[in-house]
Amino acid sequence: MKRSEDMHHTEDDGTARTHFGYREVAADEKSALVRDVFDSVADRYDLMNDLMSGGIHRLWKSSLIDQLRPRAGMHLLDVAGGTGDIAGRFVDAGGGRVTVCDINQAMVSVGRNRAIDRNKHRGIDWVVGDAEALPLPDDSVEAYTIAFGLRNVTRIDAALAEAHRVLRPGGRFLCLEFSHVESPLLRDLYDRFSFGVLPTLGRLVADDADSYRYLVESIRRFPAQADLAARMEAVGFERVSFRNLTRGIAAIHDGWRL
Repeated sequence: MKRSEDMHHTEDDGTARTHFGYREVAADEKSALVRDVFDSVADRYDLMNDLMSGGIHRLWKSSLIDQLRPRAGMHLLDVAGGTGDIAGRFVDAGGGRVTVCDINQAMVSVGRNRAIDRNKHRGIDWVVGDAEALPLPDDSVEAYTIAFGLRNVTRIDAALAEAHRVLRPGGRFLCLEFSHVESPLLRDLYDRFSFGVLPTLGRLVADDADSYRYLVESIRRFPAQADLAARMEAVGFERVSFRNLTRGIAAIHDGWRL
């Protein structure tokens, strides 16, 4: 499936339109709609990822951290990382300071409380902020990660440009995201599971089928691997590459600010 643009068209009154799953909405409404989704699922977010990936998202996150190769002096900005999962893994792997930035206060609260409960809160800062307008200065971090968050922003290119802005020269960008399955047979099976089973599980587990349906649709709307790599290069990233995980159900995109 080819990607569609983030911004579809502009109405006669000047209102820009974008997609929210398979629905079309005003561009300035999407952030609030996404926030409502994650307000709804915040307490069960990791369970949601377990359902959507069969639990394999934990291995994918380990792959992300292995690829990043944390070190003690590295300052990581983890965007859309409200649960603190990537931040905790980074610290456990020997990384330095982490700034977790998430647009959703409920997600930040869940992550901070979980980190405190597990005594893993030292060295982690929590910020409520927008991936498209990060509350950080230029050239301020050595690494930027975003796991399962880029597909939820309104303007992907703006978020990529912000990632490039806040990274120091020599800094690294890594995106882990559900992506486009390589095999037609596996893609068909995955579609049947995603659209036929996940909303039902969402209703049974979280009493919220609509949020899970949106999350499935948002995956299908996300740019294909090569398309996202090209968009990273367009905002200035160099040495851009991607690596498929589980036959393309997810992918890690890698780029450097040089």
